[in-house]
Amino acid sequence: MKAYLEPKYVDRHEGAATNLRDRLLIRLPFRIGCRISEALGIQVDDIDFGRGIITIQHLKIRIKLSCPKCGARLGKRHIYCPGCGEKVKQPVTREGEHRRQRILPIDKETLGMLKEYIERGGPVLKNGKRLIFGINRHRAWQIVTECAERAGLPKLVNPETGKTHNVSPHKLRDAFAVNAVKQDDSGDGLRMLQEPVTLLSILRPSIEK
Repeated sequence: MKAYLEPKYVDRHEGAATNLRDRLLIRLPFRIGCRISEALGIQVDDIDFGRGIITIQHLKIRIKLSCPKCGARLGKRHIYCPGCGEKVKQPVTREGEHRRQRILPIDKETLGMLKEYIERGGPVLKNGKRLIFGINRHRAWQIVTECAERAGLPKLVNPETGKTHNVSPHKLRDAFAVNAVKQDDSGDGLRMLQEPVTLLSILRPSIEK
């Protein structure tokens, strides 16, 4: 058993896919470190083929709590308002959107596969958006796990708990992180997972080697 997926296993995983869409679904989390939800949100317009980059849009819905008397912001564990000191029986709740984006470089092979997929008419039109995949999260997880089973990939073990896990989209992203550290321990690769900044100038030399 392995603690993470090595590149050779990811190649075998991708090779077990029966179509180009599923190959890309497995490939993107490992190649650019995106979440499966982010991959499913990629639109054709998010890909800049000329510059070799992709814009990852990430939207989170956050519930904001506030005091019904003075409007002060509350935390989940607040019993008394930090603003007016009154006991809060029922806080006011409001949904808030938190948007961020990351602009990531794509290797030439993956870029070529995306171009071929689009030219074949693979993207799906939903709510006025040309989505690369056009499937839901549940189906995406099914595809990733089914391909892993066909490829005969080993189960992964958590080195801290000793628990074993099947290969999942999240494990592909973990593999990206480990591979990034192995290639460059400066932390630049890991920042691709977290920061809404353009890292093209930092990572382009290593990608084009």
